[in-house]
Amino acid sequence: MNATVRTWDSSADVVVVGYGGAGVAAALAARESGADVLALDRYLGGGATALSGGIVYAGGGTWVQRAAGVEDDVENMLAYLRAEVGDTVSERTLRRFCEESPALIDWLTGHGVPFQPSLCPFKTSYPTDDYYLYYSGSENSGGFRELARPRQRGHRAHGRGVSGKKLFGPLAESAAKHGVRVRTGTRATRLVVEDGRVVGIEATTISGAPAAVQRRFAALARISAKPGVYHQGSRKAVQALLARIERRYGAPVRIRARSGVILTTGGFIANGAMVAEHAPGYPWAEGLPLGTAGDDGSGIAMARAAGAATGRMDALSTWRFIAPPSAYFGSIAVDANGQRMIDESRYGAALGAAIAASPGHRAWLLVDARLADEARRQIGKQSVWFQRMQAERLLRFGSVTGRTVEEVAARAGIDPAALRKTVDAHNRAIEQQLPDPMGKPDDIRRPLHAGPFALLDISFRSRLTYPMPMLTLGGLLVDEETGAVRTESGAAIPGLFAAGRAAVGVCSNSYVSGLSLADCVFSGRRAGTHSVELAATH
Repeated sequence: MNATVRTWDSSADVVVVGYGGAGVAAALAARESGADVLALDRYLGGGATALSGGIVYAGGGTWVQRAAGVEDDVENMLAYLRAEVGDTVSERTLRRFCEESPALIDWLTGHGVPFQPSLCPFKTSYPTDDYYLYYSGSENSGGFRELARPRQRGHRAHGRGVSGKKLFGPLAESAAKHGVRVRTGTRATRLVVEDGRVVGIEATTISGAPAAVQRRFAALARISAKPGVYHQGSRKAVQALLARIERRYGAPVRIRARSGVILTTGGFIANGAMVAEHAPGYPWAEGLPLGTAGDDGSGIAMARAAGAATGRMDALSTWRFIAPPSAYFGSIAVDANGQRMIDESRYGAALGAAIAASPGHRAWLLVDARLADEARRQIGKQSVWFQRMQAERLLRFGSVTGRTVEEVAARAGIDPAALRKTVDAHNRAIEQQLPDPMGKPDDIRRPLHAGPFALLDISFRSRLTYPMPMLTLGGLLVDEETGAVRTESGAAIPGLFAAGRAAVGVCSNSYVSGLSLADCVFSGRRAGTHSVELAATH
């Protein structure tokens, strides 16, 4: 991998590769530290962040929490996240993440990201446009209530619809005002290493292509990003057109990084072969890859070619959200054997993980008539358009009904006696005021007595009716103090940093809404700051 490059086409103190949430945070932080920064993106910038719901997981007493009357502190936040994060990062790093959380929201606010302190009164996977602070994880679910006081920490960027663009857009505008240079249509292909230090990158750019070609490239890139995320066949066709433009008009360039290169290229969920290699047997093909076509692991691969180590590469997060409507939290989730699977009030990634581990990746929600009526009344009030569409499709095309538990079980192909035993145990625990077998809090439990009953199919394979979003959580191993990329021996690779989903971070063990974006900002700022600081001592 060593190479001596004597000529450069351009240069900067810090070169950021990949310009999504982590990339723009890294670029801003490096710029605030006095560096000349050049950010590159294969497409138009924004990455998965711009497509996301714009949720930032933050607590410990943010200004948004205080304005909403939510009392939180660092120790309380840490107690909850310790259970979610596990040993993915050190206790010291997790504590620093929590301690810096209020300042992180201040920093985002200072760069123009709008937040609004309106508390969501119901538990949901994503709030309506009326609410911007909510329980975005399992804080209020069984088991976690005993560890920490439940507090709302899902900070949604203020804006109608999905709010990712309201997070990335202001940050990108602020970066431009602060002098960050951005070159889109530029695909990094190789790290340049001299005497063991990363000193730049080689890339292919269409920046010299005719204006009409660049406009076509931009239009196709937007289609690939969205709606391409929901229609993988369409994305594949559009990507072929984009690749054709890159082959015809792409010109090789060498870009020098005087201080450091920061890889913020995302995960690898768009690279099926790479997912299959690291998570063999996982039903990823039955899910909906969540991200852009740029989440192909290319940044991880470049770093590995330079000697980088990776971790948690087999960690995938699969999401099965059952609410809205929130009434469904009172249902019970069962597998193909009629066995209960989980506390249904848990965050959707926990339910997705349970389904991934279930026989045949099959699962159903059992609801009775009273619960179904309550759910129908809630759909219009609690959901945004895509949630409403998903709930309606599930009711219309993904359910079977029966007058009795045994009848609905038989129609779904579940052993009737086994399901009856599960339902009886569930109801008996409620009637006798015994703890729920799966730990569900008492105030969420509902007895299931009133027929007709319905089994709603929430399996992996119900892709058209109820798609299962998924993303990768593993990546490059980094020094937790600086964000420097590490080798297998633990040594830092001089001049190379990583952040966001290209690196192992706070959310690489389990996922709750907003934790990835919060980690993108946290780790991006860390890498941006230290890429300049360490270079000054080089």
